[in-house]
Amino acid sequence: MTLKIERDLVEKLTTLHLIGRLRSEDLEALKQQMNGCVTPVLDLASVTLVDVDAVRFLGSCESDGVTLLHCPAYVREWIHRERQ
Repeated sequence: MTLKIERDLVEKLTTLHLIGRLRSEDLEALKQQMNGCVTPVLDLASVTLVDVDAVRFLGSCESDGVTLLHCPAYVREWIHRERQ
């Protein structure tokens, strides 16, 4: 399964629900979806697999103030390790 992105806008909060595999080849499409979002939130509840480029991207997003909602524990740990 490839990545599916569902957008949910409530007032100024934009939540992007990521479904499936998040890989390096998906990052450009995700960046485009995030462009123009005032307060983006990435919901990772339905993410099944990530690669190292995706983890680095998620870590940089979080550092830039993007909320990672329902981030799986293994992804959270991987982001933490990449920052060290």
